[in-house]
Amino acid sequence: MVSHLQRKPLNESRGSVTLLQEVMRKDSGLHYVGFRLIELAPGAVYEETLDSDECCIVALTGRIDVTQGEHVFTNIGTRESVFDRKPTDSVFVSGGQSFKVAGVSNAKVALCYSPSTRPLPTKLIKAQDVGTEQRGKYQNKRTVHNILPDSDPSASSLLVVEVYTEGGNFSSYPPHKHDRDDLPQESLLEETYYHELDPQQGFAFQRVYTDDRSLDETMAVEHGDVVIVPVGYHPVGVPDGYSSYYLNVMAGPQRIWKFHNDPDHEWILLR
Repeated sequence: MVSHLQRKPLNESRGSVTLLQEVMRKDSGLHYVGFRLIELAPGAVYEETLDSDECCIVALTGRIDVTQGEHVFTNIGTRESVFDRKPTDSVFVSGGQSFKVAGVSNAKVALCYSPSTRPLPTKLIKAQDVGTEQRGKYQNKRTVHNILPDSDPSASSLLVVEVYTEGGNFSSYPPHKHDRDDLPQESLLEETYYHELDPQQGFAFQRVYTDDRSLDETMAVEHGDVVIVPVGYHPVGVPDGYSSYYLNVMAGPQRIWKFHNDPDHEWILLR
């Protein structure tokens, strides 16, 4: 039985656009985070007018044109597969604006949403400006692409990162959480994980649990799934022979990523 926190791919045709995933606040139980994943054929167009949300448009794979008012960003995107393991281009659009995404090639596009708390300029986030870092050691290694980290003032509430984890490793580990509005110790941030696996028949494991175990779900996550993290710790484990990619969208009342490790497992960091 699939967990209420796990969303399988939709693959719904919406004219020239295919809707692969849709996890929006109206039906997800989340208060701050929204996520859509669309697929475009060459020449296909997706249009949207934002109301109270801001949006980061991530050229996940393929090439796209993005238009917002007088801003036109052509032929953006850098990879044929997320497992090319290089950063890609994104566009940030503030609340109250309309935008259009057109497929230049076959393309997969992530639309990441959170509340827009103040108007901000539309911005192209170039691949070469995306910070890359290595985290962890031993069997806790992963590569992170910081598309919209909390150090970047381009967004008012939205945080977006990509993470690669090789087989036999854990990420989001030791288990950490960010579900209390208790700065400077911890920030309240909801989160979604969009997962891909290489090869695609693989799977990973993700557990979402709270200290009191009032929420405790362990999921076998397959290619194209989304996991919703409303609260709690949320580690990911990747079996040998497969590589994991996930795109994280985070947002909360304050745009600060301050996490709290599970004290039962924090000793791992002292090795």
